[in-house]
Amino acid sequence: MSEVIGPALDTVAFDVVLGALADPVRLGLVRALDAVGDWACGSDVLKDAGITIGKSTLSHHMKVLREAGLIRTRVHGTRRLVVLRYDELERRFPGLLAMLRAPVPASVPISGRAPV
Repeated sequence: MSEVIGPALDTVAFDVVLGALADPVRLGLVRALDAVGDWACGSDVLKDAGITIGKSTLSHHMKVLREAGLIRTRVHGTRRLVVLRYDELERRFPGLLAMLRAPVPASVPISGRAPV
């Protein structure tokens, strides 16, 4: 089994991580991965989390998350398993994942725009 890890987390700046998480789709992906642990590409995990995007868009978002040091991909034959880098993230950015697990208050719109 080989791994596609991405950058060493000690070389990743916090603004890069926040930039990756600023997109609602990527934030949803991270939350879905956090909920299920390993995600086998092609499984229904994303659909179950309410995320419906095309394959090329998904590839782009996964690349951004990988380059920000948030995920790693393990390649096992023809399967790809994607996981969050839990321990490494907690060491580098303590409390980040806990903050992402917190429910979003109803008064905060997911789009980032103020309610009209």
